[in-house]
Amino acid sequence: MLHIAGIIISLFLALLLFTKKGKSTADFILAPWLTLTAFHLLAYYILISDFFIEFPYFLGFEIPIPLIHGPFLYLYIATLTNQRNRLPWLIHFIPAVVAYLLLLGFYTLSFSQKIIVYQNNGIGFESLLSIIRFPIVPSGLIYVVLSLILLKKHRKNISGQFSYVEKINLNWLVYLTIGMGIIWLSIILGNDISTFILVDLFILFIGYFGIKQVGIFANQITDEPLVAITSGALKNHEEANDSSPLIISNEKTKYEKTALGDEQLLNIHLQLKLLMQGEKLYKDPELSLDELAKRLGVSSNTLSQVINSMEGRNFYDYINNLRIAEFKQTVILPENKRFTLLSIAFEAGFNSKTSFHRNFKKATGLSPKAFCQQEKIQLGNQS
Repeated sequence: MLHIAGIIISLFLALLLFTKKGKSTADFILAPWLTLTAFHLLAYYILISDFFIEFPYFLGFEIPIPLIHGPFLYLYIATLTNQRNRLPWLIHFIPAVVAYLLLLGFYTLSFSQKIIVYQNNGIGFESLLSIIRFPIVPSGLIYVVLSLILLKKHRKNISGQFSYVEKINLNWLVYLTIGMGIIWLSIILGNDISTFILVDLFILFIGYFGIKQVGIFANQITDEPLVAITSGALKNHEEANDSSPLIISNEKTKYEKTALGDEQLLNIHLQLKLLMQGEKLYKDPELSLDELAKRLGVSSNTLSQVINSMEGRNFYDYINNLRIAEFKQTVILPENKRFTLLSIAFEAGFNSKTSFHRNFKKATGLSPKAFCQQEKIQLGNQS
C-alpha cells in the first residue's frame, strides 16, 4: 500500500509541475524525474506482489533505472544553481542507454520466457545482470558527491550576485542529496523494504520543495515544451542563455574579457557610491548584482570586478556592510529609541534576524546588543 501511495504522489506532483505556470528549466527536469520514479515504484510493486505473472509487460525495463536517478539529481541541482556545463546533458545517461542495449536479448523473449527468467532469479542472464548492476551503487554515490560539490560552489557564488541568501541558499537540496546518499547506503545493506520507504519520503520531500522553488537567476524561467529535453534543444537553450550571468569560479577567467583600466574602475566606483548614497538601494532586501548593474548601465561582470577591486569584498558583503552602516547611523538617533533593534535592521535592508546578527558580528566583532551597550544606546527591545 505504501508503494501505491508513493506512485500516486509521484504522478500527482509531476502533474502539478507539468501544469505549473512560469515553469523554470529545473521544473522540466524534476517533472520527468518524478514520472520515472513513479514507474520505478510501480515496477517494483509488480515484482514484489508477483503480479508480473499476470502483467509481464514491464519486465526488464526497471533494471537500468537506478543508473538514471543520479544524473537527474545532478542535472536538477546544476540547473537550479545555474552551473551549466558545456558537455551535452545526455552524456550522463549513456550508462543507462548501454544497459538497455545489453538487455535487448532479454526484451526479445516472449512474455512466458521472461516470466521464467524472473521466477528463477535471472537464469541465463546472471553474468549480464552482474555487469549491469555492478556500477549502479558507485554511480549513485558519485553523483551524490558531485551534487554536494555543486551546492558548495553555489553557496560561494550567490554571495557574489545577491545581497541576501536565506531564500536561495538551497539548504533543502543539501538535505535531499544526503537523503539520496542514505538511500544508496540502504541499497548496499540490501534492505529493499527500507529502501523504498526512504524513496517514498524522498518523493514527498523533493515534491514539496521542488514545487515551491522559484528560479534563482534571471534566466531560469521558461515555458518551452518538454521536448526541450533533447540534446539539440538543450544546446539551443544554453545558447539562448549565453547572455545571462554565468557562474565561473576562477577569478582570472571571470574578468579576463572585461579587464578595466584604473580610470574606468574609479569612474564606475564613484557612480556606485553616489547611487548608494543618494538612493540607498541597499535598503531593498532582495537587491541583486544584476539589478544594480542595470541601474549603473554596466554589465554584472563589470560591476562585480569594480566591487571586488575597489571595495576588497564580494557583492554580498559590500551591500550588507552598507546596511550595517545605515543601522549604526539610525540606531543612535534619539527619536528611534522607541523601535526595536530588529525593526531598525529591517529598515536598513536586512530581511531576517539571523542574517542581521550574522553579518553584524562578522563586520564589527560584536553582537547588535553588545554594540548598543558599548555605545550606551537604550532601545525598547534589544533582541
